[in-house]
Amino acid sequence: MENVLVIHSDKASGERISNAVSQMGHAPTIAPTLAEGLQKARSTPFAVVFLEAQLPDGSGLDIIPKLKSSGYSPEIIIITGFGNPDEAEHAITNGAWDYLEKPVPLEIIRLHVARILEYKAEKGIKKTPIALDRKDIIGGSKHLDDSFELLAQAAQSDVNVLITGESGTGKELFAKAIHSNSRRAQGNFVIVDCTALPETLVESVLFGHVRGSFTGAYVSQDGLVKQADKGTLFLDEIGELPLTIQKTFLRVIQEHRFRPVGGSQEAASDFRLVAATNRSLENLVQQGLFREDLLFRLRSLVIELPPLRECLEDLKELTLHYMGTLCQRFGLEPKGFSQEFWNTVSNYKWPGNVRELIQALEKALLAAKEEPILYPLHLPSYIRIQVARNGIQRKHGLQEDPENQTAVPATLSSMREFHRAAVSAADKKYLADLMASAAGNIDEACRVSGVSRSRLYALLKKHRLSSKFPPA
Repeated sequence: MENVLVIHSDKASGERISNAVSQMGHAPTIAPTLAEGLQKARSTPFAVVFLEAQLPDGSGLDIIPKLKSSGYSPEIIIITGFGNPDEAEHAITNGAWDYLEKPVPLEIIRLHVARILEYKAEKGIKKTPIALDRKDIIGGSKHLDDSFELLAQAAQSDVNVLITGESGTGKELFAKAIHSNSRRAQGNFVIVDCTALPETLVESVLFGHVRGSFTGAYVSQDGLVKQADKGTLFLDEIGELPLTIQKTFLRVIQEHRFRPVGGSQEAASDFRLVAATNRSLENLVQQGLFREDLLFRLRSLVIELPPLRECLEDLKELTLHYMGTLCQRFGLEPKGFSQEFWNTVSNYKWPGNVRELIQALEKALLAAKEEPILYPLHLPSYIRIQVARNGIQRKHGLQEDPENQTAVPATLSSMREFHRAAVSAADKKYLADLMASAAGNIDEACRVSGVSRSRLYALLKKHRLSSKFPPA
């Protein structure tokens, strides 16, 4: 017998689902509001949750992550009176088992419950644990554990993997971990930075060339695809791969064969493909900037890395780890930190994720020099300023400065419009903070952000931000 939670505002509909569950021999519980449903989910191990999309006290879709992270990780079925494609996408993206439109036949309800319990039973069978070599991937939060489970799946096979996530979340670290835990660990791990591929030489860089194929080709040379033979080919920022080369590369992924520039014979490469992006490839497809057939090939297995703000329980472990690593690198004695330092670190939102945290700790350690304890004054000033502003706004109930707010159109025509506006505003805020922290140094900004100079200049121009900052 399993516990099943029905969060539904309509008493008759809730009892209808509840009766179907009871007839299967399980124990249903009904909650008419989100608040009551969340309270029950935190105290009882529910295997299944039937969740109404719209309830009197809010949207059921908004609490999917809270239900999933309640400790018992129930499977969630969304019930709605008016089906909406964007709503369905949002529900499934956030981990819902299914999205059903009323009226839902009782046999469908019973079938979903049975399938979920079968799935949980199979998942619960104890298997030989995989001892993952995690390298420098630090943390044990629920979100990160989910990513490690997918990493383990990826390491046991040769399927194409797409790693998504914001800049600075550790996509390259995960790619390396997939390689080092796979049967290809003894082969090469070849990185292709798609933001830095020269458009005039992209085919030569990827596929190599034969002697005399173009001016300056004095000797034949293998490309990056051949160098990854028996190993892993990592395409970083795949969204920046020139459209002109995407069709050619699609065939390379399918056939593992290619023709070097100027060559008359095809060559083969037994590589395993891992790609990463901080952009929405689906949006790029809709804009005609990315091939849909290539996207289908890339996402055999998708690992979505969470931003640091969703894994704050890992923040202290990350801070201690990188403080120790950086002290060793800089030849410094191990340092401690004051409570005030930690308060500042833990109250900052870290839009640049782990990469930004590492950079901030680098600057703090160098500013402290031989001092044994770190204080807030050792941190970059832009972090201290932002934390101070946020503290004052919270204390006085003030709204955030309009410049720092996410821009949302007055009239929303679709979820896509809202998403595009929100991402644009977040990008602008990040770029402004990035250039301020780098004091206008483009090389430093490129190092921190992980994007090329040309890409950074293009982004600054797009958001009308200056690349010139006065010295601090």
